[in-house]
Amino acid sequence: MPRKNVVVGFLGTQLDSGRGAGRWEKWRPTLSLVQHEDTLIHRLELLYPSSAHTLAQGLMDDIASVSPETEVHLIQMDIADPWDFGEVYAALYDWARGYAFDTEHEQYWAHITTGTHVAQICMFLMVESRFIPGVLLQTAPPKRQGRNHPGSYTLIDLDLSRYDVLTQRFNRDQAEALDFLKSGIPTRNKHFNALIEEIERVAVRSQAPILLSGPTGAGKSHLARRMYELKKSRHQVQGPFVEVNCATLRGDGAASTLFGHKKGAFTGAVTDRAGLLRTAHQGMLFLDEIGELGPDEQAMLLKAVEEKRFLPMGSDREISSDFQLIAGTNRDLRRDVAQGRFREDLFARINIWSYTLPGLAQRPEDIEPNIEHLLTRAAVEAGRAIRFTPEAKTRYLQFANASEARWRGNFRDLSASVTRLATLADGGRIALGLVDAEIQRLHWLWQREERPKAPASDLSQWLAADVIEDLDLFDRLQLEAVIGICQASRTLSEAGRTLFDRSRTQRSTVNDADRLRKYLLKFGLQWESLTQPPKPPQTPGSHCDLSL
Repeated sequence: MPRKNVVVGFLGTQLDSGRGAGRWEKWRPTLSLVQHEDTLIHRLELLYPSSAHTLAQGLMDDIASVSPETEVHLIQMDIADPWDFGEVYAALYDWARGYAFDTEHEQYWAHITTGTHVAQICMFLMVESRFIPGVLLQTAPPKRQGRNHPGSYTLIDLDLSRYDVLTQRFNRDQAEALDFLKSGIPTRNKHFNALIEEIERVAVRSQAPILLSGPTGAGKSHLARRMYELKKSRHQVQGPFVEVNCATLRGDGAASTLFGHKKGAFTGAVTDRAGLLRTAHQGMLFLDEIGELGPDEQAMLLKAVEEKRFLPMGSDREISSDFQLIAGTNRDLRRDVAQGRFREDLFARINIWSYTLPGLAQRPEDIEPNIEHLLTRAAVEAGRAIRFTPEAKTRYLQFANASEARWRGNFRDLSASVTRLATLADGGRIALGLVDAEIQRLHWLWQREERPKAPASDLSQWLAADVIEDLDLFDRLQLEAVIGICQASRTLSEAGRTLFDRSRTQRSTVNDADRLRKYLLKFGLQWESLTQPPKPPQTPGSHCDLSL
């Protein structure tokens, strides 16, 4: 059995007006709905202000004379300001929420020809959001006025998936967006392609924080910038793309860089500083290696993300900044949360959308298309054609996909390798000899990056049992690793250089041996004793300072 037609619409206080006999020669949009011989309107829900009750009653009588089968419900809806969007929408929303829609037996048409422009917009939004489960109804006057000329009407279904032309355009736009996020690289890895497809949908639909994890060189920073450029092309952001590696932020400089400061906030603060969060207003902020932030900065960032407000250093007045946060990390933040290194509430806030980008080893199918992309880019920069000879390409691809290829820096390593090959290619030809030399270079680079592994060390050989029991797991594991490095090193200085291989480069005065000696003394240990056969365990009750 076909469903009944039910129309919901506002009374047109001007278009639907008319009292004398001449009103029948005038086109009245609400009346015209029931004048079509081939369409029966079973019920009309007519919304009207109390001031127009006489007009509404007269229109209902005219409808009854033309189409007695149509049931008319007059619904009084008083709106103080019919041009106030919030007031009109609230009134229509309240009515729709209380109405008993029966979509199984009735189909609903929302008439948008009558009422103020604000009322028409609100009616559109109610249908688009499915609070009114139907389609839009647009009526138009006839070319000739008269009683027997009801004009025309058009039904507009807002389910855009039903429009083939629009669907084709949407599919094309999505394909272009996916291609943009992948920098035009025809990637083949199914998992990665599915990942990018979801990221594309999230990027254009959501303003919530996004967490990108994965190894160094997997493309987190590049993808974040492409997401920003995609949103900007669709006018979803107006501000800049702001990027910072949190591993480079230390001490007062960390909070100052992120949140800004007032003049005199600390020694060296000679002028006001806006800070990166404020700079990113209406744009996107990419915090790479977010796990490196200190606890104070984590707390301040949580407030900024949740409330869009924060307090610059040295200021007693909060400032606001509305930005989208993209966070990057090569660590497992879940483990950091469990160990108390990262705030659980901040992790929950930035983990609404979380994606792990696979490294090069997990995407062997994508090595070849990435090489082709990098060669094309190098050729454009050099202004000449650059290509592999067939045998050279075969050799390089075999190596790139073999287990001997470490690709520690992932796509960063691959990009550097192709750049070297393109630069050294005589006549734009990458020959077999050049590939073999590059493979040797990569082996040498990766060999240099190998770090000595600390053998396991039994602390019971050096510390009393009760002292070991009082150690945190963190202290115990750290001390075991330090002792292992000491035992594998020839001198105290060599062990210090190995253990402080990164922080030593940031010091004006380097004394690795002294730093290591002081650390060992906290546990009552000395370098000389660690390089000799261990003594019997200390007696219970001995004490050592565990402070770091």
